Formats: sequence, C-alpha cells, structure tokens
Amino acid sequence: DYTYIDDIVDGTVRSMGHIKKGSGIYEIFNLGESRTVSLNELVSLLQEVTGIKARIIWEKEQPGDVKRTYADISHSKKTMGYSPDTPIEKGLKIFTEWCREYYGM
Repeated sequence: DYTYIDDIVDGTVRSMGHIKKGSGIYEIFNLGESRTVSLNELVSLLQEVTGIKARIIWEKEQPGDVKRTYADISHSKKTMGYSPDTPIEKGLKIFTEWCREYYGM
C-alpha cells in the first residue's frame, strides 16, 4: 500500500513519544495507509494526474515480488492515534505538482 510522506512523518513523530528512554522497552508500530492499491491502479492514477500515457512493458514475475501489501495499522491507531488522511489520489496530485514546480516541468 502506498502512503503519502506527510502521513508517515506524522506516524514517525507520534511513535517517538512512545519510547521509554533508558528502559530498553520499545514498541513496533506499523505505519501505512492500510488500503491496498494494485500496480495497475497506481499507473492509471499517475496517468490521470500527469496527463501522460504510460508505456508499459510487461515482464514475468520476479523473485521477491509481493502479490499484495496491506499495512495493519490497528495497533498504531489504538496506541498513538495514528490515522493517515491523504488518499493516494490526493497525494499523487500534490507530489506531481511539486515535481513540476521543483523541476520546472
């Protein structure tokens, strides 16, 4: 699942408040969007926000390819109030606009 950087930074900052310094006690927090997005959907969304048609070259499955990812963020939500709020459509639009401005595209 694809997660907008601001949401990951928010989760990272929140998690830092849950480390008990000097105690050796740490927690693991899974951060993500918890919405499965296929590669085909991602390419389609990128085509929409950029206005550029993708040239797709299909290859056979590679060792290590993952069929589906899904972040279980239930512990992060319950423990530290983590709640990603940038849908992929919005995040890709913001990122594309930034790229165009930064790179003069």
